[in-house]
Amino acid sequence: MPLDIDKLRLDFPILAQTVNGQPLVYLDNAATTQKPQAVLDALNHYYQGQNANVHRAAHALSGQATQAFEAARAKVADFIHAPDARQVIWTRGATEAINLVALSFGMQKLKAGDEILLSAMEHHANIVPWQQVAAATGAVIKVIPLTDNAELDMTAAANLFSSRTKLLAISHVSNALGVLNPVQTLIAMAKAVGAVTLIDGAQAVGHLSVDVQALDCDFYVFSGHKMFGPTGIGVLYGKRALLEAMPPWQTGGEMIKYVSFEHTRFGELPFKFEAGTPNIAGAIGLGAAIDYLSALDRCALAAHEHQLMLQLLAGLSALPEVRIIGRPTAGAVSFIIDDVHPQDVATLLDMQGIAVRTGHHCAMPLMQALDLQQGTLRASIAFYNHAQDIDALLLGLKKSREFF
Repeated sequence: MPLDIDKLRLDFPILAQTVNGQPLVYLDNAATTQKPQAVLDALNHYYQGQNANVHRAAHALSGQATQAFEAARAKVADFIHAPDARQVIWTRGATEAINLVALSFGMQKLKAGDEILLSAMEHHANIVPWQQVAAATGAVIKVIPLTDNAELDMTAAANLFSSRTKLLAISHVSNALGVLNPVQTLIAMAKAVGAVTLIDGAQAVGHLSVDVQALDCDFYVFSGHKMFGPTGIGVLYGKRALLEAMPPWQTGGEMIKYVSFEHTRFGELPFKFEAGTPNIAGAIGLGAAIDYLSALDRCALAAHEHQLMLQLLAGLSALPEVRIIGRPTAGAVSFIIDDVHPQDVATLLDMQGIAVRTGHHCAMPLMQALDLQQGTLRASIAFYNHAQDIDALLLGLKKSREFF
């Protein structure tokens, strides 16, 4: 059956509103996605009917909450094709997941002279934690540069890998440029020199089918709110041998087997990395988002998004003085209008009910490499967008340009 986007949009109540007297055109999905009613219902159901702490009590509500919480973990494992739900660690988001690996793996395993390989297009969350590790351990950060097309220079990457490379941390999809990186090739290069790999999938999981076993990455991280789930919940997947060898990064309740004033025994996976009361509602809400996505034809959704991207790229290319940055293929398009500050354009678009993002997109080194000191405008799509949204943006840009 062909996709009925108008019907799907009814699942997202926020899309029905007006902004500044205009129908909302939401094209800021790379920052956060909207939530279907099924996710909102799951959050309400937990707080209204199951609200209790997990794992810690024998009463009925706790049992129900625990079952829903751990069922969500199993759903995540299935969604990313992890071999075991115990390899799924709850975090607050992709940022916290990267910090967990940086502190628990990086601080313990890296030493002076070891090299951490990043790319020029990384989000700050995949740069700053490794800078902290490098400062503390004496490790050295190396950076894969860009080609003239604002893609990763794979020839340079191949030359950067060496016996000193101990960690590759790379984004699956660039949040700023919408570029799908050749992560499978990079993972193979890293494995050839014995390096551990971390993939930042925050911008990928809402658009692509992810199989961590097929990728053969050591760690994979993502955030729930960028795949139609709640904020404040994220996932770290890791290979079991690595997770088993890593020490806890936070300590306290929930993550222990035994505590005395003389010594403590930590819990097994996944609990040794989940100190304190977790975001129970967030995990259940993410499970509901996975249920929602899994009930849809994701191939059809991807095809629909692809058509929207083609429409957007063609429309932007036809506008005078608009310059598209790079060659985006996955969900987001960054562009600038010559001699006009991106924030000014975004403000005028907002007056027309159109939501886009401006600035550095938490990727200042990328903007510096591209000599875009003011950043860019970024329009990012989700499957609930339709052709009229793209038309509205293009018309809004024409009106904005006339204003200047």
